Amino acid sequence: MNSAASAKTYMRMQLQLLEDDDCACFLVEVIAKQSQNIPWAVSVDGQQKKHKRIRRVSIDQFYALVTGQADAFYQMCMMLPSAVKKVVASSGAKVIPMDSVVDELYEMANTNKGSLALALYMLGFGSYNGFKEG
Repeated sequence: MNSAASAKTYMRMQLQLLEDDDCACFLVEVIAKQSQNIPWAVSVDGQQKKHKRIRRVSIDQFYALVTGQADAFYQMCMMLPSAVKKVVASSGAKVIPMDSVVDELYEMANTNKGSLALALYMLGFGSYNGFKEG
């Protein structure tokens, strides 16, 4: 999102807060640098703006807020491979030809004794709830 779009989105959120004092607004980032739930700060007309009920959250933190379960996003991601496999199998779609990149990813996952899905998820979601170690 460029700075003009950020400022416009932030101002819309401010308007929403003025119209409903019992709400909070969230900018949800599917691929954030890290797991977070922080006040969203933007520059509007050269001035830094921040409000405690206008939040910038990673998708794992958003799922946790919505479901009340800290690792809800992780659990959903772990179910995706089997769900996709079932949908593809039931759709009658033709099998996609093998790609050398996919072969290499499978080889890497097998070498590290992990799953391909988990290896891919760790690339983008390594610091998110459920994915991080500890």
